[in-house]
Amino acid sequence: MSLPRYTFELAQTPQDVSAYFQLRRAIFCEEQGLFSEDDRDELDNIAYPIIAVEQDILAGRQVVGIVRIYEAEHRLWYGGRLGVHPRYRRVGRIGKGLIQKAVTTAHGWGCDRFLATVQRQNVRFFQRLHWTSLQEIDICGHPHHLMEADLAFYPPGNEVRRVMAERGLQVS
Repeated sequence: MSLPRYTFELAQTPQDVSAYFQLRRAIFCEEQGLFSEDDRDELDNIAYPIIAVEQDILAGRQVVGIVRIYEAEHRLWYGGRLGVHPRYRRVGRIGKGLIQKAVTTAHGWGCDRFLATVQRQNVRFFQRLHWTSLQEIDICGHPHHLMEADLAFYPPGNEVRRVMAERGLQVS
C-alpha cells in the first residue's frame, strides 16, 4: 500500500515548523517582496500552522504548501499566509487542500465564521471554493479582498486542538 502523494496536516514537529517558516519566508519575502526580511508577526504566537506535505519514497517528506489559522475572537477564525512552493503551483490541488484543511479544522474547533485576506489575483479561485468577497482592502501596498468561507461547504473536521503550552512552537 502506498502513501497518499500529498497530505495536509498541522505542523507539529520542530522540523515541520522550521520548513513551514522557511517556505513562508521564501514566498512572502523573497518572491513577492511583501515583507523585507521576515513575515513573522504577533499572530504567529496564537496561530496554528498547517502544511501540505509531499510524500516521496526517494526524496522523503517535503513541505510544499503552508497556511496558518487563528481565532481572532471567540468563534471567529482567520486563515492567512497561504502559499504553495513555486514548483507545485500547477498541481492545482495543494492550495485547495490547504484551504479545506484550514477551514474544516477551525470549523471543528467551534468556528462560526472563517475569514481570510486574499490577494486580488486569487479571488476567483476562492470563489470557486465557496467563498464570498466582503470588501476590497490594501495590505502592504497590494490589493486584497477580505473573504468569507461558506461553512456549509466545509464540514467540521475531527482534528484535536492542542492548547498553546502543548504545542511548543517557537516563532522567534
